[in-house]
Amino acid sequence: MNKYAIVIHGGAVTMKPGQLTPEVEAHQREGLHQAMQAGWAILHQGGTALDAVEAAVSSMEDNEHFNAGRGSSLNLQGEVQMDASIMDGSNLKAGAVNSVTYVKNPIQLARAVLDNSKHVYLSGEGAVEFALRQGLDLASPDYFEVEKSRKEWLELVQQEQAEPQQHDTVGAVALDQHGNLAVATSTGGIEGQVKGRVGDSPALGCGSYASNDACAASCTGDGEVILRGALAHEVYALVKYKGLPIVEACRAAISLHDEDLQGDKGIIGIDKEGNVALEFNSNVMRRAYRIGEEEPVVAIWRDE
Repeated sequence: MNKYAIVIHGGAVTMKPGQLTPEVEAHQREGLHQAMQAGWAILHQGGTALDAVEAAVSSMEDNEHFNAGRGSSLNLQGEVQMDASIMDGSNLKAGAVNSVTYVKNPIQLARAVLDNSKHVYLSGEGAVEFALRQGLDLASPDYFEVEKSRKEWLELVQQEQAEPQQHDTVGAVALDQHGNLAVATSTGGIEGQVKGRVGDSPALGCGSYASNDACAASCTGDGEVILRGALAHEVYALVKYKGLPIVEACRAAISLHDEDLQGDKGIIGIDKEGNVALEFNSNVMRRAYRIGEEEPVVAIWRDE
């Protein structure tokens, strides 16, 4: 049996101890484990990396304790607008969507774009219309507006000089038994963001990138910073052209132009040999991975 592995993240952020309640932390650890296992089971049975990353990210989109899909942050108007991308490292096919409403699983919409559209990237109403034509599951706004998101939004709009706090993302990278790589990334954006704002998650080369000749990478953190650094492609380039190990490539990408690109940055990566990386400059990155039949690893805080 050839080597296979999956790595997932549920967002990198700087947090004060105590900001994450033990109850929420427990929910997030369980959610990470479930998502990682959903993807791993596909790989274990000989399925594709593309199916595995889609399954893992779909699981986190269904979980209100992550900022994607159901648990998405609300923009300044109190609305959900979601972004996602997915990329197949075997042929560089990709699908991406941004500013999507009503679609339960934006990553499944991105996958439908990859599979069934001549385009790579759809946005807003056009993306939702495409979801309707594809028969994807839709939900009314109250499905997405969970108590956590509504509470955070109310606190934000009631403060005169409120600064958006959450910029979490969910993502997955995988290597399957056939030697193929894939990546998927999805987000509900930043709480209180301006309507129409788009971060790094749907942008190929920024939030997501995968190519069989080197690696797959998914980013999380401050979207504007990751966009400006094109960090997922930076990881790819460092592996492909400099020959850096995946861990070193992710670390180098995080420190790229550090004086100009300041902010929370986290990157998960996997190379074509199945080596994995989980690198971040914040004190929290919700993360999990499993290599072959080894024991799964789930972690949240930097020091674990």
